[in-house]
Amino acid sequence: MDGGKGIRTRNSGMGYRRRLRSCSPSVGKCRRKRSFSGFIRACVAVEEKTRTAIIRIGTRGSPLALAQAYETRAKLQAKHPELTEDGAIHIEIIKTTGDKILSQPLADIGGKGLFTKEIDEALINGHIDIAVHSMKDVPTYLPEKTILPCNLVREDVRDAFICLTAASLAELPAGSVVGTASLRRKSQILHKYPSLAVEENFRGNVQTRLSKLQGGKVHATLLALAGLKRLSMTENVASVLSLDEMLPAVAQGAIGIACRTDDDKMASYLASLNHEETRLAVACERAFLETLDGSCRTPIAGYAAKDEEGNCYFRGLVASPDGTRVLETSRKGPYVFEDMVKMGKDAGQELLSRAGPGFFGN
Repeated sequence: MDGGKGIRTRNSGMGYRRRLRSCSPSVGKCRRKRSFSGFIRACVAVEEKTRTAIIRIGTRGSPLALAQAYETRAKLQAKHPELTEDGAIHIEIIKTTGDKILSQPLADIGGKGLFTKEIDEALINGHIDIAVHSMKDVPTYLPEKTILPCNLVREDVRDAFICLTAASLAELPAGSVVGTASLRRKSQILHKYPSLAVEENFRGNVQTRLSKLQGGKVHATLLALAGLKRLSMTENVASVLSLDEMLPAVAQGAIGIACRTDDDKMASYLASLNHEETRLAVACERAFLETLDGSCRTPIAGYAAKDEEGNCYFRGLVASPDGTRVLETSRKGPYVFEDMVKMGKDAGQELLSRAGPGFFGN
């Protein structure tokens, strides 16, 4: 098993024995034409062929990434009965640069695509058929020969406050240390609560960060509520921050699925899963991020959603890393792709103009 229900490695012992038994009537014939070892190789080749997956999903190996891959698999199987057959969907775990380097803050590693590059390469090279990403990890550009036509229904975009001794950031005593690797969270925390301190190199998967908190390395931390929900770990939440307290990262709570540009079969599968309302909201937010040319060194937040009137309401924010300056803006317009992308770009241009040169270096 590869860690997911219904997923088996291609060379599992049980599958191998089943194939040997099905070949056994031909053993005598095989021995006359070739060595017994040759017969074994032939049977293994048949086993490999019969167990070739229809869809190979590429993902990171963290519990949250796997939960997102399993969600994708379940949705595919619900829509397409042929994918419910044993071995029809194979999940391939791929380690990324961001997974390998854990000793430094993300901002110090530099570059974009820290959690996607190796998965994208596997997709382009044909080692996998689709790639499942947390959309907030996906750079605003996509590699050549790939498209990202599918977003699943978005989860709750808010951040969760995790603490053993206080119910909110406001209740933390002066000097308390909040652990977060996100400059977006750091800048908004320090802007509203300058008496608190932030530990930037607070990295690892959800379980690792909770363990560090319980071990006393920090007094509190913030985590995406979406991830905690997908992991069924909301019992750890002390409180949920409102959007006014903490504007989320661009595309937070959204899962994106990519395939090769020329793979019509996979594109068709993904089209059946796409949630258009989420896709349009993410496109608006990413247009904002792209205009600002955001990176891990840039505290940027943005959120687009459909309001009660059916229009798009977008909020965007940029901050200096130390939280001393925070600039915000908003836009409202039709919930239509072209209009929403234009809103995101326009909001980004406004904040660039207001920030002025050197703003992000403060």
